[in-house]
Amino acid sequence: MKNLDLSKALTASREAAQEGRKVLLHYFRQLKKVQEKAHAGLVSEADVESEKIITKVLQKHFPEVPVLGEEGAFLTKDEHISRTTWVVDPLDGTTNYVHGFHVFCISIGLQVEGELVAGLIDVPILDKTYEAKKGGGAYVNGEKLSVSKTAALRDSLLATGFFPDNTDALKDQLRIFADLVYEARGIRRAGAAAYDMCMVAEGVFDSFWEPNLKPWDTAAGAVLIREAGGSVWNYSGEDYKLGDTTLLAGNTTVCNLLKERIKKLYPSK
Repeated sequence: MKNLDLSKALTASREAAQEGRKVLLHYFRQLKKVQEKAHAGLVSEADVESEKIITKVLQKHFPEVPVLGEEGAFLTKDEHISRTTWVVDPLDGTTNYVHGFHVFCISIGLQVEGELVAGLIDVPILDKTYEAKKGGGAYVNGEKLSVSKTAALRDSLLATGFFPDNTDALKDQLRIFADLVYEARGIRRAGAAAYDMCMVAEGVFDSFWEPNLKPWDTAAGAVLIREAGGSVWNYSGEDYKLGDTTLLAGNTTVCNLLKERIKKLYPSK
C-alpha cells in the first residue's frame, strides 16, 4: 500500500472527524454512562459512539486498511502497530470531557508499512482542525503551521502529562518536572496529549515530553510536528515510532536541551 493517496486519506479523515465531532458535542455535559477502564482511565458512551462512526467512515473510503482504535477490539494487539493501519483516538482527554473541561480532541493518524504519513486532529469546542501529510506541511483550518524558534529553556513554554496508575513512571516524571520547572518560563498540563502536540506544531508550546503514551495518543501529532518543522523523538533522541515508551517533541533546539536534562537524571534512558 505504499502508493496510498494521502490527499484522499486526509479527506476521509476530515469526514470521519466531523462525524465524531457531532457525537462529542452532543454528549458534552450530557453524559449518562461513565466507566473506569483498568489502568486506562475513563470511558464514556461518547468515546464508544465516536469511535464507531469514525471507523465506519474510514472503512467506507479505505476498506482495505484496518483501524486501530483506543476503544476497539485491537486495544492490546501490538502487532497491528507495524502494519498499514489507521490509528484512532475518538476522544483524547476523556477526563477533561467528563468534567466539562473544553480541552479534548479527536486524533486520526495513518501509518503505511510502518511509517507515519498523515494525521488529523480535530478540536471540537475550538472549531479547529489540524492536519498534515508527509511532504505536504502542517495546517490548522487552512493556515500553515510552524514550530517555535525559541532557543533557551528560560524562554520556553513546555507541556507534559501524568498518568498516576503507573507509580514508578509517575515518580520519574515528577522528578523531571521538578527539575525543569525551575528552568522553563512555564509548564502546562492540559490533559490531552494529542492537543499538546497540536500546540507544539502551532508554535505555542516549545516542547512536549511524556512517557507511556499509546499509539492513538501520538500518531497524528507526530506527523503534524514533523511537517511543521519540529522533531519527534524518544528520550534517547532517536526518531519516535509507534510503540516507543517515551516521547519528546518540539523545536529541535529545545528538544536537545530537554534530552540532555533527562539524560542527567536517567542515564539509562
